[in-house]
Amino acid sequence: MAKRKKGRNKPVVPNQPHKFTKRLGLFDVVFQKEKKFLYFIAFSFIIAGLVYPYASVAMWIGFAFAGYSAIANDSIQTIGTFIGSNEDKKWYWQWLFMGLIFVATITYSWVVFDGDVSYQRLATPGLDKTPTNFVFLQLAAPIILLLLTRFRIPVSTTFMLLSVFTATSGTILSMINKSIAGYVLAFISALIIYLLLTKVIKRFIKGEAHGAWVVAQWLISGFLWYIWLAQDLANIAVYLPRQLNVYEFLIFTLFIFLGLGFLFYKKGDRIQNIINEKSEVRDVRSATIIDLVYSLILFYFKEVNNVPMSTTWVFIGLLAGRELGMRLRAHDNSEKFTKTFRLIGKDILSVTIGLIISVILAVAINPVIQEEIKAYLFK
Repeated sequence: MAKRKKGRNKPVVPNQPHKFTKRLGLFDVVFQKEKKFLYFIAFSFIIAGLVYPYASVAMWIGFAFAGYSAIANDSIQTIGTFIGSNEDKKWYWQWLFMGLIFVATITYSWVVFDGDVSYQRLATPGLDKTPTNFVFLQLAAPIILLLLTRFRIPVSTTFMLLSVFTATSGTILSMINKSIAGYVLAFISALIIYLLLTKVIKRFIKGEAHGAWVVAQWLISGFLWYIWLAQDLANIAVYLPRQLNVYEFLIFTLFIFLGLGFLFYKKGDRIQNIINEKSEVRDVRSATIIDLVYSLILFYFKEVNNVPMSTTWVFIGLLAGRELGMRLRAHDNSEKFTKTFRLIGKDILSVTIGLIISVILAVAINPVIQEEIKAYLFK
């Protein structure tokens, strides 16, 4: 009987791909999945590079980029819970409701403030001058924002878009201070409310929602949308003259109105997942409570002064306090607490990345800020 050769029956182990090859494979998958979007981003950068020397054209191209990217990124704050809790409603009814509120809000500001559509947020020193020339990075900022939005990073549009136009570091510091105060107030408010009222709220959201809740949510969401617009329209209007004539006003209004329609048609797009991963936001009653607290906080800061602030930071603080309050009240296990803190940390990291990027852009663009930093470092 022939002897079996040693090692003949050993299983053949396939060669394992190198780590670098794995990374290339992952990159290839992402590229194939996002190919059209990445081509659009590349094309947008090219357009920005071509038009920025021509101010009259650049202001409208910058406005178009800023309008789409700001609304897409910030949709989670105002209409995110609205979309999430109204999945059974036709998208065009939601669009018409929010779209008409937008038209009424912007028309009021334009009439009362003599052509200013920003509710005088751009009257802040350092932002009060109409741009007469542009640099490439000012047009690139909303494109970068759009790219970050695509990958579900809720970056502050206020820091990303306004900081590249402000003439002084003092204005940036004022915006940061106001935004941090907004985050802290939102976090504490939501934590206290959900810590004290979680059982009551859970009792409310059991079973089928009464029709009155739907009416209340639409009204409160509409009020929140108005307050948010009064705060954040400055982020879009910063590219344009501080007083718009009739034709400029119509272009501004129509572009954003149609952009909202596209956003509702896409059901908030990918950034909507920031909302959907939080607890019970699809319930109309829970969404109504979130929107009510958020709108009251924004209204308070709207009345404090005209300094722009990051509404994204306020919203992230609100969701963080809410999640933690619900977990503490429910006496959940450590695993759920770990998940909650991970969500909170991820959101804080996202807005911090956006702040760092926006400050870098502001310093790179603005020679006045560069001189202020030099004077501070070498005094």
